[in-house]
Amino acid sequence: MIRALTGYSTRHPWKVIALWAVLGIALSALAPILIARVTQHQTGDFLPRSYDSAAALHIAQEQFGVNPDATTVTVLVARSDGQALGAADRKWVEAEAAKLAQRRVIMPREDDIPEFLVPDRSQTPRIAPAMMAPDRSFELLSVQLTGNPSDKGVQGVYRTFRDAARTQFSEAGMRTGFTGGLAETVDTTDAHKTAATVGSALVMGLIVLLNVLVFRSALAALLPLLAVAVIGGVAAGAVAGAAMLTGRKLDAGTPGLINVVLLGIGIDYLLFLLFRFREQLRNRPEQSAREAAEQVSGRVGTAITSAALTIVAAFATLGLATFGQFRSLGPAIAVAVLVMLLGSLTLLPALLAAAGRKMFWPSQTLHHKPREGRGARLGALVTRRPLMMLTASVALLAALAAGLIGIRMDYGRGDSGDRTPAAATAAEISRTLPAGVSDPTSVFVTVTDGGTLTTAGLDGLSRALTQVDGVGKVAPTVLNKDHRAARIDLYPTADPQSQQARDLAAGPIRAAVAQHTPAGTKAHVGGTAAIFADVSTAVDHDLKIVFPVAAALIALILLLLLRSLLAPVVLMLSVGLGFAATLGASTLLFQHALGKPGVSFTLPLVLFLFVVALGTDYNILIADRIREEMQRPGPARAAVARAVRHTTPAIATAGLVLAGSFATLATTPGSEQVAFAMALGIMLSALVLSLVLVPALAALLGRSIWWPVRPRPTAGGHPQHRATTPAPEPDQVTAY
Repeated sequence: MIRALTGYSTRHPWKVIALWAVLGIALSALAPILIARVTQHQTGDFLPRSYDSAAALHIAQEQFGVNPDATTVTVLVARSDGQALGAADRKWVEAEAAKLAQRRVIMPREDDIPEFLVPDRSQTPRIAPAMMAPDRSFELLSVQLTGNPSDKGVQGVYRTFRDAARTQFSEAGMRTGFTGGLAETVDTTDAHKTAATVGSALVMGLIVLLNVLVFRSALAALLPLLAVAVIGGVAAGAVAGAAMLTGRKLDAGTPGLINVVLLGIGIDYLLFLLFRFREQLRNRPEQSAREAAEQVSGRVGTAITSAALTIVAAFATLGLATFGQFRSLGPAIAVAVLVMLLGSLTLLPALLAAAGRKMFWPSQTLHHKPREGRGARLGALVTRRPLMMLTASVALLAALAAGLIGIRMDYGRGDSGDRTPAAATAAEISRTLPAGVSDPTSVFVTVTDGGTLTTAGLDGLSRALTQVDGVGKVAPTVLNKDHRAARIDLYPTADPQSQQARDLAAGPIRAAVAQHTPAGTKAHVGGTAAIFADVSTAVDHDLKIVFPVAAALIALILLLLLRSLLAPVVLMLSVGLGFAATLGASTLLFQHALGKPGVSFTLPLVLFLFVVALGTDYNILIADRIREEMQRPGPARAAVARAVRHTTPAIATAGLVLAGSFATLATTPGSEQVAFAMALGIMLSALVLSLVLVPALAALLGRSIWWPVRPRPTAGGHPQHRATTPAPEPDQVTAY
C-alpha cells in the first residue's frame, strides 16, 4: 500500500501536485468558517453531566436562560475626580448604559479578507447593573456578548464596544475599567501581538536558515514551508469536517496546537525524505531522479508511516478520556496527522520526482563524496565508548527527572504574569468588594417532589452559606419563572482562578449545600471555581487510563515495525525516561524556580503524548537505519556507527525545527509552560535519546537487540540497501 502510493506519486507527480494544490486552496479558505462552528469556550461544557458543576451549568442554561455561548465583561464606572457617585451620577450611568444596550456593535473587518470567509460577529450587547461599591466609589455594569473569546471577530466587537463606552462615559467626566475573561484575553493578546508576530517570523526564518545551511539550496529551503502549508490547509478542513460529522466540539486552542504539530512533523517527514534522497543521488549518479525518488519514498515511507501511526495511536487514546477537552483534542490531532501522513506519501514524493536534482540547486554536493562530519564523529564516539555515553545520558535524564519530587498541578487558566488593564480593574474591584463579584460561585436548587420553591424556604441554605469561611457575600435568592428552580450567587473573597477558590467550592461550600438543602430538592454548585475543581478530578481519572493504553498501542506499533521483542522495550524505556526528565525540568523551572502554583494540569498528559509519540519518530528512524545497516556484513558496532553517521543530520535538523515550532507557543498567553516543555522534550528526544542513548544500547547489545529475530548479515546487505549504497571500504568497517 505504501509503495503503491509513493510509486504512483513519483510516476505522476504533476497530477498529484495539482490535486493537493486545489484541495489546499479550497479547504484553507473554508477552514476558518468551519472551525468557528465547532469550537466552544465554556470549560464546563467539556465535563460529563455526572459532575456537579456540569449539572449546575445545564440547569443555568435550561431554567435561567443562560446562553452557553455568552461571555461576560464587567465594566467599572467611576468619577474621574475620585469622588463618590451621587444619586445624579447613578441615574446618568444608568441612562448611558441603556443607550449602549440599544446600539448594535459592528465587527471590524480586515480589508484583505473577503467577507464571506469570515463569520459576522456583529451584535447588540446585553447590559445590566451589577453592583455598587460599599463606599460608592464605583458602580459595576454586566455586559454580555455572544461568541468565543478566542474568536478574532468577537475580540474585534469587544474592542469596538470598549472604545465606544470609554468615550461616552469620559465625556461626562467618568472613567471606565473593563475586566473578565474576554477583556483579559484581548488585553493579553494585544500586549503579545508584536512578540507573536516576531516569534512566528523567527521560526520561519529558522526553518529556512537551517535548510539553507544543510542543503545549500533555495528550493530545498522553501519547499518544506510551501508543502506543509498546503497539507495543513487540507488537514484543518478535514478536522473541522470530522468534528461536524461526529458532533464533537473543539477547544478554542486546538486549531493553533494542530498548526504547530503539523508544521513540526510535516517538515520532519520532508527532511527525512530529502536527506535520504540526496544520499541516493550521491551514491547512484547514473540513476534517474524519478526512480531515485520512488525508491527513497518507498523505503522512508515505511518509517514515516510507523512514526505517524504512533502519534495517531497515542492521541486516539484521548477518546477514552472523560474530560471533553481531551476527548476532542485527541481525535482532532489524529485526523490532522493522518492527512499529513497521506501528504507525506503522495505530495512530498511527487515534489521530489518533479524537482529531481534541481531540488538541491545551486549546491554541488551531489557531485562529490561528503567529508565525515559531526555525525561520523558522534557515531564513532558512541560505538567506541557505549557504556560511558549510556551512563552520561541516563545520568542527565535522571537529574532532570528528580524535579518531579513535590510536583503540583495548577488548574488555573494560565496567568501570563502581565499587569494588563483588565487585571488592574479586577484588583481595584477586589479592594472594596469580594474578589468573586465578577465571577461568582452559584448554587442551583431544583425540586424533585413536584412542588415549587420559595425564597423563604431557602433562607436556611442561604444563611448557612453566609457562615462559610471564605464567602464574602451571598446574593438574594433568584427563582425561575415556574418557581421550580432557584439560584443563589456567592461572592468568595478569593480570586476565582485561585486554588483557594477551587478548594472552597469543592469543600466547604459543597458540604454546606449537602447539609442544608431542603427536603424534596436537589442542589448543585457551579461557577468557574467549581468547574475547575471538577476538571482536576476528571484529569486525574483520565491520566490513569490514557497513559497505559497509549503506551501499549505505541509498543504494539514498534513491535510490528521492528519485528523484535527487545528493541521496542528499549525504545519505550528510553522515551519514558525522556518524558520524566522533561516534566521534571518543567517542574524545576516553573514551580520551584519561578514560584508558580504548579505545572499546568494539561501538561503531563499532553507532554506524555507529544514526547512519547513525536520522540518515538526519531527513535524509529534511527532504529530502522540500525537494523538496515546490521543486515550488511561486518561488526554490529560498525553498523551502529554508520547509522548514526547517516541519520544525525536529519534527526538533528528535524529536532531543531520541531523544537522551534513548539517554542512559538511561548508567544501565546498562558502557553509558556507547554512551549518550554515541548521544545525541551523534543530536543532531548532527538539529541540525547535517538543519537546517544539508543545507539549506545544497540552497540552494547549488538544484533541481540533484535531478539528473537536477529538480522543476518548477507554478502550484499539488505536488498534495498544494495540498490542505494555501495559496499563500504574495508577500513570503514574495521575502524570501529
